[in-house]
Parts: sequence; structure tokens; C-alpha cells
Amino acid sequence: METIVIIGGSKGIGKTILKELVTNNKVINISRTAPEQTHVNLTHYDCDVTKDQLPNLENTDKLVYCPGSINLKPISRLSLDDFQSDFNINVLGAVKVIQKYLPLLKQGKNPSMLLFSTVATKLGMPFHASVAVSKAGVEGLVKSLGAELAPTVRINAIAPTVTNTELATKLLRNEKMIENITERHPLKKFLEPKEVAQMATFLLSQKAASISGQIFEMDCGIVNLKI
Repeated sequence: METIVIIGGSKGIGKTILKELVTNNKVINISRTAPEQTHVNLTHYDCDVTKDQLPNLENTDKLVYCPGSINLKPISRLSLDDFQSDFNINVLGAVKVIQKYLPLLKQGKNPSMLLFSTVATKLGMPFHASVAVSKAGVEGLVKSLGAELAPTVRINAIAPTVTNTELATKLLRNEKMIENITERHPLKKFLEPKEVAQMATFLLSQKAASISGQIFEMDCGIVNLKI
């Protein structure tokens, strides 16, 4: 049984990843709110990773950093504070967590890390300036650490398109918007959290032992296909 630390496992994609992993692993969740799910293998720490001191842990084999933001505004309405807030959540929070738990990971069993980006770093999208800038930083971090930590610790990222979570509620708030988003994707769908969780489970596992420093676009075709 491996020990997996999930940052932000109480909501959205993180919640689904936790559910996917907790049956067969010891899962430590660190987030501002406790998960709805309870399990003998689950330990929770209340913590805002952007502000609070991270808990001391005894060991870990895997690390998943899930916090993110969807702050969609025209550039004229984005303040420097907006950019700073998104950068704090997406990049500096991840750096803080990695620096804290990297010594434990290096001693772990087949250690690996997983971060999250967005299709908006590759596909120019209106009103995504702040989130795209911060997630581009995440991708740079993954590439750099993939090289720096090889061959001891693997690190990858998933870059999802719109995913049916609480974070995307404003994008999926009525049938017309759902229809428009569905039609924009060549595969005529958007993501469900379970799809992303299954990819996360694969990338953390030894099935992906030869993969590091990679960004995986789960894009339903929107970035790479034009049909």
C-alpha cells in the first residue's frame, strides 16, 4: 500500500482522484475543507496551502497538487492582484508543497508527482490571460523538475479542457452554454472528473514508469484537431 498526498482532494477533480485511489492506498488529503468521503485509509489536514504551514508527514510515495482557478475576465478588468492570486494558487502553492515533501518523496517507493495545467496555455482563448499565465508557469515547473529530479522522482501534468466540476459551474450554467461548449470540441463532449482521475492514476503508477516531464492534453480534440 502506497502513501499518496493529495492537495485539494475535497472538491472537483481532486475529490474524484481521492475516491479513485483511497481504496488501495493510504491517502493524506490537505485542503481547506474536509472531503465528504470517509475511509479507514484516509487522513485529512485542514490547511490553506497558500497561507498556512504545511503539516509534517512521516512518509509519502506520490504527490498530487490539484488547486486551481478559473478567473475569466477581459485584460482591462484584470488587476495585478488577480494575476498574483492565480499565480499564488497555481504555481507558488505547488512550489511550496514540493519543497516541503520532496525529501520524503525521494525516500519513497517509485515516487512521482502530478500537477495540473489547462488547454488555455496552448490554445489562445479570450479572457484567459491570468489563468493561462499561471498554468504556463506550472508547465515550466514540470519540465524543469522532470530534468532536475530524474531518475529519482517523476513529475507530469494533465492539461484538461472544460471539466464538469464545481469550478466550471459558470461555464456550464445552462443548456445553451453546455451545447456551445460541446460543439466547440471535435469529439463533441467535454470532460467528466472520472476521466481525469483515471489518467491521474495511470500517470502516478508504475504503468507510466517511463514518463516524466510531460504535459498531457485531455482536450477532447479542441487543441490538436480541426474538423
